[in-house]
Amino acid sequence: MTIQQPIPVPLDAAPSAEAARVTPMMEQYLEIKAGHPGLLLFYRMGDFYELFFEDAEIASKTLGIVLTKRGKHQGIDIPMCGVPVERSEDYLHRQIEAGHRVAVCEQTEDPAQARARGNKSVVRRGVMRLVTPGTLTEDTLLDARTNNYLLAIARVRGSAGSDRIGLAWIDISTSEFIVTECATGELAATLARINPNEVIVTDALYGDPDLGPALRELPAVTPLTRDYFDSATAERRLCDYFAVATMDGLSAMSRLEATAAAAAVTYIDRTQVGKRPPLSPPSREAAGTTMAIDPATRANLELTRTLAGERRGSLLDAIDCTVTPAGSRLLAQRLAAPLTESTAIARRLDAVAAFVADGAARDDIRTTLRSAPDMSRALARLSVGRGGPRDLAGLRDGILAADAALARLAQLEAPPPEVMAIMEALRRPSRDLAREFERALAEQLPLIKRDGGFVREGYETALDDTRNLRDASRLVVAAMQSRYAEDTGVKGLKIRHNNVLGYFVEVTAQHGDKLMAPPLNATFIHRQTLAGQTRFTTSELGEIEAKIANAGDRALGLELEIFERLSAMVMAASDDLRAAAHGFALLDVATALAKLAVDDNYVRPEVDGSLGFAIEGGRHPVVEQALKRDGQPFIANACDLSPGPAQKSGQIWLITGPNLAGKSTFLRQNALIALLAQIGSFVPASRARIGIVDRLFSRVGAADYLARGRSTFLLDIVETAVILIKASERSLLIMD
Repeated sequence: MTIQQPIPVPLDAAPSAEAARVTPMMEQYLEIKAGHPGLLLFYRMGDFYELFFEDAEIASKTLGIVLTKRGKHQGIDIPMCGVPVERSEDYLHRQIEAGHRVAVCEQTEDPAQARARGNKSVVRRGVMRLVTPGTLTEDTLLDARTNNYLLAIARVRGSAGSDRIGLAWIDISTSEFIVTECATGELAATLARINPNEVIVTDALYGDPDLGPALRELPAVTPLTRDYFDSATAERRLCDYFAVATMDGLSAMSRLEATAAAAAVTYIDRTQVGKRPPLSPPSREAAGTTMAIDPATRANLELTRTLAGERRGSLLDAIDCTVTPAGSRLLAQRLAAPLTESTAIARRLDAVAAFVADGAARDDIRTTLRSAPDMSRALARLSVGRGGPRDLAGLRDGILAADAALARLAQLEAPPPEVMAIMEALRRPSRDLAREFERALAEQLPLIKRDGGFVREGYETALDDTRNLRDASRLVVAAMQSRYAEDTGVKGLKIRHNNVLGYFVEVTAQHGDKLMAPPLNATFIHRQTLAGQTRFTTSELGEIEAKIANAGDRALGLELEIFERLSAMVMAASDDLRAAAHGFALLDVATALAKLAVDDNYVRPEVDGSLGFAIEGGRHPVVEQALKRDGQPFIANACDLSPGPAQKSGQIWLITGPNLAGKSTFLRQNALIALLAQIGSFVPASRARIGIVDRLFSRVGAADYLARGRSTFLLDIVETAVILIKASERSLLIMD
């Protein structure tokens, strides 16, 4: 796989193996590195990932670790640094945050196997994964409350500036997969809505004089070769990924959308090195189904981040009462893309209203939700071989939480359709799976499966027998220690263990000479002398150590076999588990918005297809909360932009007044109320009737873009012109 970076990592310090005349190990490193240009190579050596040459210099600065050296190349020291495997996720996270991409190279055989081929044989290694910002699955590398989207952008040329853009975005940590198509003029607004963590484009699009500059401003853009975006093979690649015979088995997509979708799944397939995470079939987002909000408006209204870049103080922060990560992610998605279809909005409002009316059910369900794990991300980790025992336990607990939630939901009087759909989703996973996991998993679970000890005693006889043999051997060691202490007369004699020497006999230095002298030296073989201790072994101890090691390895091997068997059961039930995970998210958002409505005195808005816009007793949701914390009230006010009897369109209000009179707060508050209504939330008002808003525009405050030669005055003119061109009779404009 070839991945290019906007600023490629040079390899001047790492020439070909032939020219370098390096050791076999370094020759292997250079060969693997040459196959992954533009990525930092984490090269596994025992308990460390090592980096060499310029990779080491980059990592040393990024991670703040010591740069050392290993051997020479053409008479010059080879720079090197390393990170411990057990802390590698933290270091990977910091590398990704710094904008780097990493190839993780693992040992693919045991060192003993390499030694069996000859003393100079190098342990076989291979790249097991490419870590990029948009393909993360580990909890430690992800924000639990935010989606991690990989976005693919494809373009088809049209005549007279009528180019079309196809977009496909995927969160492999939750399996979400969405496609859509838009005009080039809508690309900026769409990118702001999706907020991708990584974008993949063709080399040509990245270098395009019109779109390239905007793309290069995104946090992580990966230019790829054209074969990723080959429209002729797009359908075949999609069918291959989803194991279907024809595109009829997937959502209907345009050719351009299919091209972007195929590029995204091809990139995922190659970065995961063949471990295909199970994705939901692509869901097509039809044009016009969500409120269009341009980047400037999103920033000015501080929907998910304040102008200072912080979540605290944003609208999302003010309304987020969710208790699960999945619920928080879904609420952020809704806030980014308010609906424009009144029937769908009404379904959401009905669900919120049901939990506003039944406070006891709302509180009980929120308590249950707090015990529900992040099932979708646990499922994603297990699907690509990065899951652990706690992920299995999380899915078990999720199924049990679904039963508790269903029992409480069944007590609702006439649950609305949205709640009925949630209940159906929560019923889907097999309860037999949860019962099997209850039987299989121990009470205390390690984070990593290779630590072992996660299978409950009594679950499998062969494992219990092997564990007993292992533990009995350890009792033999304890008895041996007592016998050696008595035979030698050294009461402080201990039998200890470490990963270097294995089991050994340890005595203080003053008794070391005694064990090295006849007749004890016939039994005790000197191994190591330290400042205060002397260490020995015996042939008997070596035999016992071999039995313990074999029994321990066998026990771990059996546990890993059980883990793989349980994981296979999860994969067979993945669709049902994914449906339940989404059901929990829907339930969390509905109950959270209900709690918000009750606690902050929000009312259900009337949302219809008219051009009405009438708000009575309106309040700014963020400012009101800030004032409440200071013990001050928010003075409510009204806004009516509805058409008059003889008018065919809404009104224009011109608001004047002195500085600090609240004009800006009033403008923003009404835009936020409209937005909240269309995500399916109650709103901060005493009454609100809102006709569907198709586009929301804001030109607020003095801003400039001097980097592109636009002063405040010029930017005012340009943005106002864009608003006037794009606005329809259903658009809401606020200009300050």
